[in-house]
Amino acid sequence: MSNSIKLAIYGMHCASCAGVIEKRLNKVTGVTNASVNFASEKAVVTGESSIDENQLIAAVKQAGYRAEIINEETDNSAETDKRAGAIKRLRLKFLVSAVLSLPMLYFMLLDFWPSLPGGDSLPPYFAIVSLILTLPIQFIIGASFYRGMISGFKMRRFNMDSLIAIGTSTAFFYSLVYFAIYVITNQSLIGLDGEKIHEQYFETAAFLITFVILGKWLEARAKHQTSNSIQKLMVMQPKTARIIRDDQVVEVSIDQVNVGDIVLVRPGEKVPVDGTIESGESTIDESMVTGESLPVEKKAGDKVVGATINKTGSFEFRVNRVGKDTMLSQIIKLIDEAQGSKAAIQSFADRISAWFVPAVLVIAVLTFVAWFFVIGAGLAYSLMAFTAVIVIACPCALGLATPTALMVGTGKAAERGILIKGGEPLEMACKIDTVIFDKTGTLTHGRPAVTDVVALGNLDDKKLLSIAASLERGSEHPLAEAIIKDAADKKLPTQKVTVFSAIPGHGVQAKVDGELYYFGNSRLINDVAKLKLKSFDAEIQKLQADGKTVMILADSSTVLGLIAVADYVKETSRVAIEKMHKLGLETWMITGDNEPTARAIARQIGITNIIAEVLPQDKAAQVKQLQQSGRVVAMVGDGINDAPALAQADLGIAMGNGTDVAIEAGGIVIINNRPDDIVEAIRLARATVGKIKQNLVFALMYNVAGIPIAARIFAFAGLTLRPELAGLAMALSSVSVVTNSLTLRAYRPGKVNWLSIITPIMMTVMFATLFVVFARMSAAMG
Repeated sequence: MSNSIKLAIYGMHCASCAGVIEKRLNKVTGVTNASVNFASEKAVVTGESSIDENQLIAAVKQAGYRAEIINEETDNSAETDKRAGAIKRLRLKFLVSAVLSLPMLYFMLLDFWPSLPGGDSLPPYFAIVSLILTLPIQFIIGASFYRGMISGFKMRRFNMDSLIAIGTSTAFFYSLVYFAIYVITNQSLIGLDGEKIHEQYFETAAFLITFVILGKWLEARAKHQTSNSIQKLMVMQPKTARIIRDDQVVEVSIDQVNVGDIVLVRPGEKVPVDGTIESGESTIDESMVTGESLPVEKKAGDKVVGATINKTGSFEFRVNRVGKDTMLSQIIKLIDEAQGSKAAIQSFADRISAWFVPAVLVIAVLTFVAWFFVIGAGLAYSLMAFTAVIVIACPCALGLATPTALMVGTGKAAERGILIKGGEPLEMACKIDTVIFDKTGTLTHGRPAVTDVVALGNLDDKKLLSIAASLERGSEHPLAEAIIKDAADKKLPTQKVTVFSAIPGHGVQAKVDGELYYFGNSRLINDVAKLKLKSFDAEIQKLQADGKTVMILADSSTVLGLIAVADYVKETSRVAIEKMHKLGLETWMITGDNEPTARAIARQIGITNIIAEVLPQDKAAQVKQLQQSGRVVAMVGDGINDAPALAQADLGIAMGNGTDVAIEAGGIVIINNRPDDIVEAIRLARATVGKIKQNLVFALMYNVAGIPIAARIFAFAGLTLRPELAGLAMALSSVSVVTNSLTLRAYRPGKVNWLSIITPIMMTVMFATLFVVFARMSAAMG
């Protein structure tokens, strides 16, 4: 039996860190697969049921990081508080590092403007003061980079920590060695004759760590915002409930509510858990679950969902689900899993990150060799070029490009009542060219009603309906429910049946008062009852032409009558089909109805391609047939009999009013059951994947442009890059990628997201400007 364990990971700095942890976790006994998401800072481990959780935590610790188990009982708010605490610690680290670095910034200004206060007396003290200020920055604030580098070396992998540690150590220890030589030679800790000690780059190491910590802090804050949809949902969870016990209303903690309790909800209060109304009426705001802005009227027998808001009346309801089984908890779980998943496009970024760091180290060494040994530049100049290349090429932005956009996109979809179960269905939603709709409950309301009762034999309408209701009493099919309800509304009696047999895709047969009856479609009457329908074709076709499903009642010798049932089309179905056609998608409808009825309904909603008279078990085969013709197919359904077809399709889309089996099989779930939200899911998926591609282009473009400048290839044109400014540019690149992902939050259905369009343009201009400004500053600083 397989087991899945989720871990919260603390201390990762880049996608390479995630790779190191993955490698460690995959070596633990019993683990079959471990996936670590850098942006969500979580790991999902699957394997045998005997996996030791303590071994997983120990494996992460051996890699140089910290982990905690996330289980069903874990308080999500507690984990959020821990993340917030980590952000505060990064902020404190940055502030301390910045305060220690500020005097060195002033020293740099004195180099340019000696007339500033202290310009004639401070230079001899530059080196010793810089050393004292840099020591805590390098070895206390920057200690995490050394720990990460050592962990990476143990795993035979380079990561961002390796680059920062090597880069800052190069600047620090070069300066320290030169300073030590000066002190030993001149027997003095300060510069002689009022001059500063040259070849000192302590400020480079200090500023580099300060800027990287700044970038990590801003990045962590932005990443925290990408998961804000889950935080909003968690805040909505009520803390208490009013339950009725022994005719007394008692307010208890939400944890003390049990299935079967009767709960009282007053106007303006939140519904605490899921249940069914026993008494009372009201209107409820369900927008947080369905995305539907209008309140929904509720009465006895209707279901209510926890965390929705009661608007007007009071009501009592019986609790159906509590704790992790409530819809809100399930939605939070699905979003959490989706945001922690990896899109296929992420593997592209992971592959680049895996070889990028070693490649950068090679380029940095070649840069040093070229400047020092070939061109003959000074040691300090060559080392600074080496350090700048190492620092600017860190692939942090590349690692954030995919997961941050995925987190924002899936969160935004959840706000609209659309649950996208991860990166794979999100990407597939962009590739589909064909959408197949199951008819009942998807395009129609799934609540059919009897429209016509036509007696053809020696029975009157009431007797005909009574026998049909008796035969259907044991069935859960929506058409059966419609007939039973109509008979009950007309107060017609039902009789006991014997020798009952349900024939899938055909109907039922059973005995009533010893007489054998058949009730179902034409296939049942022709193939099972062996009766002829030719003389009744005109009546049947007339009803079918109006989009009605015709069910036939017969005994062993003759056809007794027809009962027509109609399931009305949803108001948004036609709108959804029109929008899909505008998106270039081909639409199909699949149904068990006969072809005339199917065509009549298809005409109402604008679908021209239909597959009629399909048995439930054959739906998956029809999907496969379309796939074999070269189409990329999405299947939309809501019933148990749709589950195989949803699983067969390239993308399964389940309607939220459907069965748990169908919802489980769907890669996307439409909670509010509106067909037009399928279009929004596709549009949002396209916008998200488009944003991922934008991010990847920016991340790669930044590195491609930055490395040559950092290597001082364009030094002849006055374009160089000092290591500390390279560190700042690297930090800003990560922040900008996360910021670009956050523009998805401005997405509005049917409207142009100008923020999402303008931001990449501004980023391009900003990057170009920054590189030029930083290069000129570096050239001026030497």
